[in-house]
Order: sequence, then structure tokens, then C-alpha cells
Amino acid sequence: MITRPDVEARERRELAPFAARSAESRGRQHPEPEHEYRTAYQRDRDRIVHSTAFRRLEYKTQVFLTHEGDFFRTRLTHTMEVAQIARTIARALNLNEDLTETVALAHDLGHTPFGHAGEETLRELMAGHGGFEHNRHGVRIIDYLEHPYPQFRGLNLTYEVRESIAKHATTYDDSSAEGFDDGWPPLEGQAVDVADSIAYDSHDLDDGLTMGIISPEDLEGLAIFRQAAEDFSASLADLSPDQRIRRIAKLLIQLMASDAIETSEEAIREAGVASVDDVRAAPGRLIRISGNLGAKIAELEAFLMQRVYRHYRVVRMTTKAKRFLRRIFEAYLTNPDMLPPEHRARSDREGLQRVITDYIAAMTDRFAQDEYQRLYEPFERV
Repeated sequence: MITRPDVEARERRELAPFAARSAESRGRQHPEPEHEYRTAYQRDRDRIVHSTAFRRLEYKTQVFLTHEGDFFRTRLTHTMEVAQIARTIARALNLNEDLTETVALAHDLGHTPFGHAGEETLRELMAGHGGFEHNRHGVRIIDYLEHPYPQFRGLNLTYEVRESIAKHATTYDDSSAEGFDDGWPPLEGQAVDVADSIAYDSHDLDDGLTMGIISPEDLEGLAIFRQAAEDFSASLADLSPDQRIRRIAKLLIQLMASDAIETSEEAIREAGVASVDDVRAAPGRLIRISGNLGAKIAELEAFLMQRVYRHYRVVRMTTKAKRFLRRIFEAYLTNPDMLPPEHRARSDREGLQRVITDYIAAMTDRFAQDEYQRLYEPFERV
């Protein structure tokens, strides 16, 4: 039988010196007895998977609204892809896979319905009222809004998980050290940042092909696409043109993840870090993509922005989504008694705008659309 102390001993013995060890965590906000079999990070992972916020990711938009079809990524499937890539990076660098997976599963809990369109809307509506940013909201969810335990609010996760969520940084994510010590997050959290970018760069391309808003010919002009086709040419020889394009889009993950592993290993060695504290004090992030491939990824992301995220069909969807959320917000603000009682009760001490934002941010796409109809269509049941 393998107990928690056995796993902790294995971590001390086998993980790299700069990896985060569960027995050396900075701990939880509310002291709890340790579990007999699961480490602190394993318990955090399980608490996230069992949370309401995690389940709702299934019906939250990644890029294409969930009602547009069953073939596109949702926020949940994106999260699962990030976890898979992040664990690969962590395993190769001998980091703590449990912490890495935990951060990956939690990194998007703060997202609104309708993807970044929803976040932009709430940010505009909350200007002058504390603002809105999904990383900070993710910390609010795990620290306060989730309430499964009678002894305290929140999930009472470890410092390292909470810190990594707050400091999550990609092209589309703003890192914040508010409430945490200055410095970089643990390498496990940094691995999730890179895996997040790898996942959405690859699967947004794949979803764009599925939706028919980009063509195989469009991709031939991308330097990273040509590199993948050249690097993996042996495995593409017997495929049809359509299969070849799809396969290369998938192989971009391998190309970027391999580059991240090799580049990060070199950066870690050159930095000479020998502990998590050394990582926090490093001159920069140590888990990263090489400059050469990074330039090609920047070209890919510019292509996705122009050809996918700003495609007229996507813009029409996101414009409608913004209208839904703005009108819902206005309805609650005009008449707070339309809020569910448990939310309305919090408004006096937390501010009405913040409580409305908490409620809307938690909605799935489907619930937000139904709520709009309930509030504005006269013959809808309420």
C-alpha cells in the first residue's frame, strides 16, 4: 500500500531540485489535516474536478459558440488538452506532474460565457467598480465563490496552485501578483502557461478548418506549418491531401511542445536554479519557446486573429453574445430583486455590480441565452 508519506518521499528522492514538492508547499489559508493517501496537490486537483465551476466549462465557449455544433472545442475540452500538454512538458523536465495537472485544470475557471467576448463585456461594465479579469476572477472562485465546506468559503487550495492561477500569462492572459509575493510562479505553473498557448494555437486552427472559414491552401503560407510538414515528412507520405493538412495541424503540438522542453531545459540549466525560491527570483520565465519558433508562432497567432477570431461569422456570434450579457447585466442592475435570493443577499456587503458579475461570469452559454429570453421575452416561462 502506498501512502501519502510514501509519495512525498518519492518526490523528494526523484523530482528535480527546482520542482515543487507537495510536502514543502506554503500551505493552505485554512489549516486542514493531511490525507492518508493523497498529497496536497492531488487533493487540490480532486477539489477542482468536483467543483461547480469546473463542470460548467463543458458549456462555455472557447472560440465557436457551443450551439454552433458538437465538433468544436469548448472551454472544458480545451482545459483537458492543456493538461495533457502541460503534463508532457512537466514529465520531460522532471517537475511535479500533480501540481502541473492541478493548475492546468483550474487555469480557466474564471472564464465567462461566450469566451473573450464575455470577458470584454464584463470588463467594460465593471469599469469604475473594480474591473474584471478572468485570472483574478478564477482566484475569487477558488477562494470564495465555491462553498462546498461548512468550515470556510472557497476550496482552500494550496498557495502554489492559487499563485499559478493568479500569475497565469499568455498572449491573451494578464498575470497578476496581487495577494501573492512578487516573483515568477513555480515551473509547474509556467509549464501550464506555455501549454495553454500551444493548445489554443493548434486547436483553433483545427476548428477553423472544421468550420470552413480557413482552407488548407491558407496554411501553406505559414512558416510554422511548413516547418512541421518538413520535420514530419516521413509520417505524411501516404496520406490524402485532406488527411495531410489535418495531420500537420495536430503535429504542431508536438513541434511546439518539443521546442518548449528543449528550450526550457537549457534556460533552467543556464539560470542555475536549485529550488522553487530560485525559480521565483529568476530574471525571467524559464519555461518558454525558443525565439526562432516564437517568431513563427507569432505569425500563426496573427493569422488566427485575422482569419478566425475576426471572421465575420465569429464576429456576428460574439456581437450577439455581448448584447445578451449587457442586457442581462442591465436588467439585474435596474431591478436587483430579479437576482436569485442567495446572490441578492450578498450585494449589500460586496456591491451590486460585483455580485451581478459573479452571477453572469458563472453562467454557461446556454444558461445566458435562456436567461436573456426569460428576462426579455414576454411569453417565456420564468
